[in-house]
Amino acid sequence: MSYAAIKLVHGPTGVSACASAFITHSPVNPASSSGWKSGNAKDSLPNLVLVKANVLEIYNVRFQEGDEKSARGGEQLVGSACVAFPASAKRGGFMSGITAAWLELVCQYRLFGIVDSMAILHRGRDGGRHRDAIILAFPAAKFSVLFFDDATQQLKTSSMHYFEGPEWIHLKRGREKFPGGPLVRADSQGRCAGVLIYKCQLVMMKAAQEAYGLVEEDDPSGNIVSARIESSYVVNLQELGMMHVKDFVFLYGYIEPVVAILHERELTWAGRVTFRRDTCCVTALSINTNTKKHPRLWFQTGLPYDAYSLLAVPSPIGGVLVLCANSILYYSQVSTCIVAVNELATPPAGSLEMPRSKFSIELDAAHATWLSYDAALLSTKTGMLVHLHLIFDGRNVQRLELSKSKGSVLSSSLCTIGDKFFFVGSRLGDSLLVQFGSASTSNSLEHSYDGEDDIMVRPSKRMRLDDDASEQSLYQYKSGVSDSQKNMNFLFSVRDSLCNIGPIRDITCRSQNPSEQPGSAQDLIACCGHGKNGSLNIISRSIRPDFITQANMSLLFFAVAYALFFQVKLPGCVGVWTVYHRSGQIPAEKDEYHAYLIISLESRTMVLETGETLGEVTDSVEYYTEGPSISAGNLFGRRRIAQVYQKGVRILDGARQTQDLQVGEPGNAIESASFADPYVLLRMQDGSCQLVVGDSETLTVSVSTPPELGLSPDPISACTLYNDRGPSPWLRRATGDVWQTLGVPDANFAFDQGDMYCIVCRNSGTMEFLELPSMACLYRVERLPYGVQVLADSRTASKVPVDTSSNKDEEGAEEIRERMSKIKVVDICVDTWGEKYGRPFVFVLLSDGTLLSYRAFIYEGQDSGAHASDGTSFRNLRFLRLQLDLELGEEDSNADEVRSVQKIIPFKDVGGLQGLFLAGGKPTWLMIFREQIRLHPQASDGPIVAFTSLHNVNCQHGLIYVTNEASLKICRLSNILNYDNDWPVQKIPLKGTPHQMAHHPDLNIYVLVLSFSVSVPTSLVLPSAADGPPGHQIDQSEASDGLDPQKMVQVDDFEVRLLEPMAQGVPWETKDTIKFQPAENVLTVRIVSIKNAATEQVENLLAIGTGYLQGEDVASRGRIILVSLGEDPSDPKVWAKELYSKELKGAISALAALQGHLLLAIGPKIILHTWNGSELIGTAFFDAPLYVVSLNIVKNFVLFGDFHKSIYFLCWKEEGAQLVLLAKDFGSLDCYATEFLIDGSTLSLLVSDSRKNIQVFSYAPKNAESWKGQKLLPRVEFHLGSHVTKFLRLQMLQTPGSSRTNRFALCFGTLDGGIGYITPLDELTFRRLQTLQRKLVDLVPHVAGLNPKAYRQFQANGEHHKHGPDNTVDSEQLREYESLSLDKQVAIARQIGTTRQQIFANLRDISLSTSFF
Repeated sequence: MSYAAIKLVHGPTGVSACASAFITHSPVNPASSSGWKSGNAKDSLPNLVLVKANVLEIYNVRFQEGDEKSARGGEQLVGSACVAFPASAKRGGFMSGITAAWLELVCQYRLFGIVDSMAILHRGRDGGRHRDAIILAFPAAKFSVLFFDDATQQLKTSSMHYFEGPEWIHLKRGREKFPGGPLVRADSQGRCAGVLIYKCQLVMMKAAQEAYGLVEEDDPSGNIVSARIESSYVVNLQELGMMHVKDFVFLYGYIEPVVAILHERELTWAGRVTFRRDTCCVTALSINTNTKKHPRLWFQTGLPYDAYSLLAVPSPIGGVLVLCANSILYYSQVSTCIVAVNELATPPAGSLEMPRSKFSIELDAAHATWLSYDAALLSTKTGMLVHLHLIFDGRNVQRLELSKSKGSVLSSSLCTIGDKFFFVGSRLGDSLLVQFGSASTSNSLEHSYDGEDDIMVRPSKRMRLDDDASEQSLYQYKSGVSDSQKNMNFLFSVRDSLCNIGPIRDITCRSQNPSEQPGSAQDLIACCGHGKNGSLNIISRSIRPDFITQANMSLLFFAVAYALFFQVKLPGCVGVWTVYHRSGQIPAEKDEYHAYLIISLESRTMVLETGETLGEVTDSVEYYTEGPSISAGNLFGRRRIAQVYQKGVRILDGARQTQDLQVGEPGNAIESASFADPYVLLRMQDGSCQLVVGDSETLTVSVSTPPELGLSPDPISACTLYNDRGPSPWLRRATGDVWQTLGVPDANFAFDQGDMYCIVCRNSGTMEFLELPSMACLYRVERLPYGVQVLADSRTASKVPVDTSSNKDEEGAEEIRERMSKIKVVDICVDTWGEKYGRPFVFVLLSDGTLLSYRAFIYEGQDSGAHASDGTSFRNLRFLRLQLDLELGEEDSNADEVRSVQKIIPFKDVGGLQGLFLAGGKPTWLMIFREQIRLHPQASDGPIVAFTSLHNVNCQHGLIYVTNEASLKICRLSNILNYDNDWPVQKIPLKGTPHQMAHHPDLNIYVLVLSFSVSVPTSLVLPSAADGPPGHQIDQSEASDGLDPQKMVQVDDFEVRLLEPMAQGVPWETKDTIKFQPAENVLTVRIVSIKNAATEQVENLLAIGTGYLQGEDVASRGRIILVSLGEDPSDPKVWAKELYSKELKGAISALAALQGHLLLAIGPKIILHTWNGSELIGTAFFDAPLYVVSLNIVKNFVLFGDFHKSIYFLCWKEEGAQLVLLAKDFGSLDCYATEFLIDGSTLSLLVSDSRKNIQVFSYAPKNAESWKGQKLLPRVEFHLGSHVTKFLRLQMLQTPGSSRTNRFALCFGTLDGGIGYITPLDELTFRRLQTLQRKLVDLVPHVAGLNPKAYRQFQANGEHHKHGPDNTVDSEQLREYESLSLDKQVAIARQIGTTRQQIFANLRDISLSTSFF
């Protein structure tokens, strides 16, 4: 393979850094740009900023205020109206006046660089309309300052700082490798920021002066000003006597910025602590950015060598905390104190004694945040939460007190959000949003209804069964301290969580239905998490609803349904609808059931009741059944049913007709209909619309044809109705009226009805918002099908700033006009699905199959009053385009055919979810979570022509859809999957660390390697395996009895578990468990097919390789174990029978089956064994350089990766019984994973390394550069940015028009929680896409000013490396092309000598060929 495409299909999920800041709104302006208002303006909360590897996310923290009653009932009193609150966000019970809280996504970016560190540059003053800025640091010495632009709702770069290259090489002082990346910190008052680069250079960045002043002084227009950097300079810390800097932080309470620096004068390590122990120092420097002078204020020497982090103490106390592995120290100019956290801590030099905590913990790799100015929260490496309280008198800290809470997730970062919440970010488990409060001011636990159960469940109750129940019980736990220390009592309540599937250690796949043909939908099974956060994740790209089979149709409802639909086809079905019916003045029920199911066929309409039985009532009702129906819905608060057919509208009271209206003229039939009680909008064949208006008093309707909707030269191609509901309608805020500023509901507003709008799209591409019933045009957008980034009213005098990065040429203008004349809007949907009636979304379906998605926002720019100042225009309304990873339709497809098949169908409360369903050739779910669109295709049933929800006593919150094969199916969405993820995922908690797994296809058994942290006596750790007999097991309970707990140590206890997958929603069954000796670690496990030399039969056995971890003083040994799997007839509980076990001189790090033989990597040797049924006999061997980490086999070829010496390519020769070296890579490479990549008859070798690179090598003995075949030649080099520990080879699916066969792609998972593919490309496709990729580097602005080309280059980390050929296509960069507007796409395609249609065809082929899951 010479050319490859690398595509990341699932973004990273592990949170590496978090911070809180006012990015999208100011603290004095609680109404953010989204238009949302807090219940209390003075409680405006900052944003939450998250970093996930190369992903940057910004969230709003929303919370619902109420009382205990509203927490129980899920309703909240807002103004004078009762608003139903979604159950998904109701979690944690009632606490401190808050009933629910959740995170709402504002924006998300995939950066072309890994974020090493992040800091917040705060505004200069607490008042004013100032906002904070984000400082991101990237390897090796570059960083960017970002601010939020209200006009585009995007992050923009205010400054970039670069300290790499030849002009800055003197900063390295001769070094090429550094233990860590840049570290950025910012002053709490926003005066400056600092970045530590190359471990001894401190870059000081002076903030702009406007960040200090008032808005009126800096910006007379009153526009919001974000903090920014004015200048920067470098401070050489070595010249100030500071070597080996570990951390630094800006201190509170000083007139000028003061930075405290933790550094080490003389390096030491654990083996020399007897001689050199207290080697760290803390130095405080005063920073004057004007004179660039930095006098030393104070310093402290003699700190423990294991000090690793500083934490500035807030005012009024001030000072700094020094976190060490075994102690915590406090230093300031006026006081010093210390507390030991375990028995390993020793007093500093010159001190006789040291206070000790009442319990023992280890603080290395701990993270901390402040809950108040005198109380900090620490999260240890084991997930334990610890409260640190500072007892002080004035500015004099007298002592430090610790109190222990219960467990949490294993954290990677902590931050406090306002004075109500804190966030626990994790790379090893789900990240948590936690509310906290003081026990003296918060309600007691007894006031929290059923709180213990609530906090055990994730926000989406379908996601987990009992995962993390023990760890989350702490979040309503009151820290145990004496009654005199009531200010240390805190109450916690988990309010929300973000799903994390990382780190992915191993992956495999399984077919959802083993009987299906190859290429059918599969599940990806991944070993994820660590420790108590470990889990087995079942991940699938496609949604497969739970089909209600005949086996569980015990109820008559399902029996009738099966008889009617599952055995009888419905040819010509064009639509299905479910409707409600409420008789008389009976109030609407909270969870009302559907009454009728209406099925439209080509020649007739069927009607069925959806009561306890599902029966056809077509002949006994007065519905229109003589022909097909167009649509159906409810009017007048569900008291009437409206059925729309081609020639009219029929109104029914249940089964009885009350009115029948004939609409239109002969030859001008109804094509589509949209419902919004009490209106029905009808679109006619001639391009006009008719409006059906209902009278709520008489329960009758009438038809009118407003002039704005009549026949015109620019006919209407799509239309819809939108009901802006809620006590404070969202779109009213776009007018800028005075009542909106006050944040109170309109007194004349009828809550039950809301504001009504008619949205029409015309053939010219114009979209109009018309107010009902006045039909006044409030908003107009031209050229909607262009897909511009921001939509604004085209009638305003000045527009939102437009990106002009791609120049339009005159030659391309005609092509654009020609293409635009062919592309029409065929369907449009405007609706809201957010919490508390959130902002509207606009979805537009074009005739070429493209789906455009926009989200509304408020922009109060200088042009706000440029048009219609009388409040009759949405002058502040803008729409931001959201990027969808949706396969685009064929541009040359028949527009009428696409129009008749593809349709947008909104749904609410299908399995508790809400969003859109896109019916057609590629059915797709678009689910709304956190104001974010989660796109999940449904490919299991092929094209779907009709869809509707079904809510019945026997099928609650289900769905009905009709396939292209005319089969109607009644289904439910699985309630155990978490859909708030890039791919739906089911987590099976393991409460241990999963390492590897293997699949036995014949038995459908998964072999899983797990480890658990256990406590054993120190005396038994080393001699347990060295001196004890083989197979000796230690009873942990007996070993622990009578021993001092201080003498216990934590070790990993390994086991191999046999799991059988069960039906979806049922926990996997453990068939058997294989235990191991103490200190014996399982390093590798595989299902191998080896030939029995005695019987000449091939046996499928489980091979396990282990190694004994006993320290550097004991020679390494390992054990090879062969196990036969299968149920024992004499004992059904036994599924694993050991056939062979032998100890070897070396750890078995990898194994594989090679043409009936067993290949073992034993330390630095590779030995091929033959199996005779009772013993393994060595046949051939090969000496590896250092340590083999992976083995891969294809036919008689062997690929192995060495720990430090890259990869080797071997060949097994049966005749001479030899393992022959064919070629190798002569460079140094720390291998993580290896695999073969097959493209037809071409065999390539792939490897991932510790530097987060991926390389593809080829064996080309005829090439002169290969040194007569001895050297492997690099063909592809790519910097992924994440560690890859496993590749999974999958055969690519055949694409239309492709004749190439025997092509394989590699699926991989990363330690950051990402999933991606590596696919081979033909040369023509590669040349086209690579040219496009190079063009996008210059034409498209990149977030933080990062260069995609530099990011993807091979990272050598200072070592000599000759760069290989550039034969890679980065699909991450090609995603930017899909998000461009149509004119830019056409212009760029013309510049590279191709067409937009051809580019999308190539992208579709890559996507379709890798649609494995």
